[in-house]
Amino acid sequence: MKALVALILLVQLPIHKAVPAAPPAPLGCDDPESEAAAEAAVNYINGHSHHGYKFVLNRIENIRVLPQGANNEIIFLELDLLETTCHILSPTPLANCTVRSFTDHAVEGDCDVKLQKVNGELSVLASKCHSNADSNEDIRQVCPNCPLLALWNNTEVLATVTEALGDYNSKNAGAYLKLLEIGRAKIQYHPAHIVFVEFAVAATNCSTEEANVEACQLLPDDQSNFGFCTATKVIRPSQELQVNCQLYGHQVPNETLPSFLEYFTAGLVPGVVQGFINHNLRLSHNSPLASESFSSEFSTSLLSAKSVARRAVAEVAQHDKVPRPVGFVPPPPPCPGKIHHFKI
Repeated sequence: MKALVALILLVQLPIHKAVPAAPPAPLGCDDPESEAAAEAAVNYINGHSHHGYKFVLNRIENIRVLPQGANNEIIFLELDLLETTCHILSPTPLANCTVRSFTDHAVEGDCDVKLQKVNGELSVLASKCHSNADSNEDIRQVCPNCPLLALWNNTEVLATVTEALGDYNSKNAGAYLKLLEIGRAKIQYHPAHIVFVEFAVAATNCSTEEANVEACQLLPDDQSNFGFCTATKVIRPSQELQVNCQLYGHQVPNETLPSFLEYFTAGLVPGVVQGFINHNLRLSHNSPLASESFSSEFSTSLLSAKSVARRAVAEVAQHDKVPRPVGFVPPPPPCPGKIHHFKI
């Protein structure tokens, strides 16, 4: 009898259906966690580039997070970057590098980066980048007489680089410098005809007093001394050349990556004969193939991440039954984030 009464009482108890907890709101592009992931991604991109210039974060375009278990998640970032005036060989910290201005014919980078965060530690798993210069038309609208980026194989550009390097070697005692690459070049035609060039150099095992400079070889890694030169050649109305070179001194190579000299001497960069106007991150990031090596994996994973994120947002909306007051304005979407410098 007691068992029957207990059963009746048990049946009469209210049944409480478990309500699943709402998933966390998507991570915003300006959240501290997003900024930290972007910083790690930019450091990785610059650390694995061997040509051109360092890039800084301009804006986080999108971020997606996939939980992988306790204290483990995959982060997908879409980043908008801007080129700085620091060559990739420069030891100058990124925080001290000047972002190249819009009127200096800015170059923008777009990168998709896949990271993993385990116990708070971030590591980059894959990246895919490309970069391009702003259009001539956009520059002309703001600054009609500003010089525009010129092709590296332009005859005036090549002549200016050759003359500038020869002028420096003839006037400075020490190691004979050889050209590594042209970083960028601009030509102004009005009101004066002026050629501006930037190029990377490296010291050789010869002195500037050596007669047979063609036989000079670049110094090995344990003695390497890279540098960077800028030159301005006025062609009209008068002939004038100004050259400035800075040597960085020996830099300890990154043992996890092939040396800079291997990349420069192996031809793993578009040559001046191919007529580029800027170093594309797709080619200068790691190697011509490395930044594309994760493309299929990245695209598939990114699509999965976006699908999961969309479902999470929908679930949050479904569980959110809190009444909204009259005149309530919903917050802006969490992405894209703020622009740190300027948009091109």
